[in-house]
Amino acid sequence: MGTAKTQGQIWGTRAKDWAEVQEGMAIPLYEVVLQKIKVSEGFSILDVGCGSGIFCEMAAKLGARVSGIDAAESLITIAGERVADGDFRVGEMEELPYADQTFDMITGFSSFQFAANPVNALREANRVSRNGIVVMAVFGRPEENETTAILKAIGSLLPPPPPDAPGPYALSADGVLEALTTKAGMTPGVIGTVECPFDYPDEKTALRGLLSSGPAIRAIQGKGEDLVRETILNAIAPFKTDSGGYHLRNTMRYMIAGA
Repeated sequence: MGTAKTQGQIWGTRAKDWAEVQEGMAIPLYEVVLQKIKVSEGFSILDVGCGSGIFCEMAAKLGARVSGIDAAESLITIAGERVADGDFRVGEMEELPYADQTFDMITGFSSFQFAANPVNALREANRVSRNGIVVMAVFGRPEENETTAILKAIGSLLPPPPPDAPGPYALSADGVLEALTTKAGMTPGVIGTVECPFDYPDEKTALRGLLSSGPAIRAIQGKGEDLVRETILNAIAPFKTDSGGYHLRNTMRYMIAGA
């Protein structure tokens, strides 16, 4: 049993806001991965935790054949609108509904850390990969990211998580990606860091994006939206720009693993 049911309920609650504001913060990471892999015409990709399909759309424009799986039906619907000829499904990352060696590459952007058992999720990714190429991307270390202030603020409104609970920074510590990759039967490969700042032109847009995240939705369900809005605004206040927007430094770490 994985986490798809629980994660799908919270991440799909404000799918439009996530798709239009927040998911695009990872575009610099997507660009780097597409360049590293040299994705081209006919290349087949499965994006695990595909969200609203921005990465799949970018890959499709390079000629790739894209598929995506996510826990949130509302996000899958938007992904299908972005890439009309893509194959998008609601499902569990630890029980991928595909035959062995189906895809040239598997990607997981900020997804594997939310698996009940990340090693099982990576084994599944490896199973359906034809060439053994699996890309994992997670947040950089908490101390590297100004966005940690937001997660801490939201976390203060939530019950303490159990040990080893899935979460944004669950796989961010040094050496964790390498260890998980080895346990899953793959070889650790290229590792890199990409700057993916959280930039918002104004307060309204910042709240649209930040209130659409899974942790924020959980906090809203427990404490109400007014308190969560106030908490987020207090957390991002130090990062307000002269123009009235917000800029928070954020890094993403990726690994390209092989068979």
